Amino acid sequence: MISIINYGTGNLRSIKNGFSKIGVDASITDDIYEMEKADAIVLPGVGAFGRAMEHLEGFEGIIHNHINAGKPFLGVCLGLQVLFSESQESEGIRGLGVFKGQVTRLPEGLKIPHMGWNNLKIRRKCSILDGIGSDYMYFVHSYYVKPEDDKIIAATVDYGVDVPAVICRENVFATQFHPEKSGEVGLEILKNFVRNIP
Repeated sequence: MISIINYGTGNLRSIKNGFSKIGVDASITDDIYEMEKADAIVLPGVGAFGRAMEHLEGFEGIIHNHINAGKPFLGVCLGLQVLFSESQESEGIRGLGVFKGQVTRLPEGLKIPHMGWNNLKIRRKCSILDGIGSDYMYFVHSYYVKPEDDKIIAATVDYGVDVPAVICRENVFATQFHPEKSGEVGLEILKNFVRNIP
């Protein structure tokens, strides 16, 4: 069973539809008990870092417990960014702290938000990228992550700066782009994620 955390942000329905397209049932839920039983958890999201963390307050424990139990976890877009320690977007607001690092605004002079298709540059092996190369993915964001440990970066895109596009460490996966909006290749990433479920 896959649980998509409903924490009052957008993009929940589209990620559920993405799983439906590959024949996988995923439930949108705010029920802690259901999440505790889940084989995998997905944290999507659009919007502001601070508001997201405010709405995630009741879910932090279940997220950390799930990850610490070695179960597959997928963050998408804002769901990637909140896995980090902090963000310039919301000074003083603590992130989930799954990864150390800061979320930083894209540099001045670039078109912000970064909206549209960019091709991946694969940096290292990661199971959700099996069969994926320099394919184009769909992005919508104004901030990007700067991990303290760059070994967790599995793929980047060039948008004036190297933007980490895929984060991968053990059972935790996250994409800055929207796989569910990235055509057949994006759906392949969701299939790869599902293959990590025991």
